[in-house]
Order: sequence, then C-alpha cells, then structure tokens
Amino acid sequence: QVQLVESGGGLVQPGASLRLSCAGSGTIFSAYAMGWYRQAPGKQRDLVAGITSGYSTNYADSVKGRFTISRDNAKNTVYLQMNSLKPEDTAVYYCRAQFGPRGYDYWGQGTQVTVSS
Repeated sequence: QVQLVESGGGLVQPGASLRLSCAGSGTIFSAYAMGWYRQAPGKQRDLVAGITSGYSTNYADSVKGRFTISRDNAKNTVYLQMNSLKPEDTAVYYCRAQFGPRGYDYWGQGTQVTVSS
C-alpha cells in the first residue's frame, strides 16, 4: 500500500501564502500522476491542481495564477504553493496518487487550510 502524508496546512489571513507538502512512500513515485484536491464541509471534493509523471500541470480556474503544483521525485514529494489566499480557499486539502496502467489510486489523510481574518 502506498502511503501519502500531507503537511503544511494552518490558519492564515487573506492574502497570505502557504506551501503544502505531500510525502509518498511504498511506490515508484515518479510513475504516478499526482494531484491536490480540496473539500469544504458540505461540499464535494474538487481537483485543485494536478501534475503528471511527465510534469504536465493543470489547475482549477479558481486557483490559476495563485497556486503552483510541483514535484520532486528524488524526495518522493509533491508540493502545492498557495499565494494570495482567499477565504473561499478554506478546506481540507488532500493529496492523490494515481497509476492508471495498474489501477492504483491512493489518497492522503488531508490537511486543514483555513483562511480567515
């Protein structure tokens, strides 16, 4: 089983920045597509940003220009740099790893991000 552990969340004011980290183990990390998702209470879990094994990226429209996803395969880690945070960014953020050819799909436990004045 692949284990994913998120960290870096917290309580910040609007306009602040945070960097989330997702550390993976038990896998050939470089082969996986990675993604960050978020879920607020009572709402669905939505994709925030994704990065493929080939380093292609995609973002939700709501975070384009503010968030950046990156990966460091040597460290088995994917990051989400979040700038200019807004109250509507408040959610639990989850890391996901996918390897389609073998049907692998794993999720981390989530980390809370709260943006409030």
